[in-house]
Amino acid sequence: MLHLTIRQLRYFDALARHGHFGRAAEACAISQPALSMQIKDLETSLGGVLLERSARGVVLTRFGEELARRVRDILRSIDELSDFARASRDQLVGRLRVGMIPTIAPYLLPKIMGNLKRMHPELDIHVRESVTPKLIEELAEGRLDTAVLALPVSEPSLTEVALFSEKFLLVRPAADEGAPEPSIEMLREMRLLLLEEGHCFRDQALSFCKIQSSPPREVLDASSLSTLVQMVSAGMGVTFIPEMAETVETRSASVSVARLKDPQPSRTIGMVWRKTSPLARQLLQISEVVCLSADAGSRPGTD
Repeated sequence: MLHLTIRQLRYFDALARHGHFGRAAEACAISQPALSMQIKDLETSLGGVLLERSARGVVLTRFGEELARRVRDILRSIDELSDFARASRDQLVGRLRVGMIPTIAPYLLPKIMGNLKRMHPELDIHVRESVTPKLIEELAEGRLDTAVLALPVSEPSLTEVALFSEKFLLVRPAADEGAPEPSIEMLREMRLLLLEEGHCFRDQALSFCKIQSSPPREVLDASSLSTLVQMVSAGMGVTFIPEMAETVETRSASVSVARLKDPQPSRTIGMVWRKTSPLARQLLQISEVVCLSADAGSRPGTD
């Protein structure tokens, strides 16, 4: 009979995801020697080699790769058992793992956290900021309970709930204050500053400007909206930001902000979670708090 523990499975899952003993040990909040010993015990119990060690990290063996897939399913089922127990209570309590994209988190998160702590004080909220593809992956693997992002994500295994919509604002150098808003054709001729690949906000801006996903060299990339706005302030080009970011990102920059003529570019913000999640009813309550927190936004379909 195998003598495996849930702790060993979680340690192995972390090692499989991070591919490095040091990073996996940090994620599990244990020492690297302790992690190594637990993995060695797991290999002994299973009677097989799970990984190959190298100077750069670890590589899973074929046996290790197959085990990693099965372990993820096991851990997801265990987490859903816990969620099932929590879902039976009337009050929202316990850990809630929320993902959020970088073009929302800095601007909406403080309000969301404040409202959740006031309305549901028993919740232990853990926030993970990342790009949409990574959040969807972590939702599917059971490492997140829900995510706040731009819709649609068009993932059949997820429930999508639209919360509000917001416009995109055009950010130009301060010298352009009062100048007519450019047309889409004029925007395509400008040096457009965008977030780097992987950000859905980048794809939405390119789509509005009718620029292909592989834009010309006139399009420059940055890793954050803050950097984009400062690049505009330095006269390097123009960019878009979402309405919720305007106050934070433009207060210390010498830029001009304008709304484009209709049809204005916009996005719909919503929440997603696994269709199998026992916490669906509770997550709907959370979505109402998120919507309340976005008091500057508007409901989908409204101006």
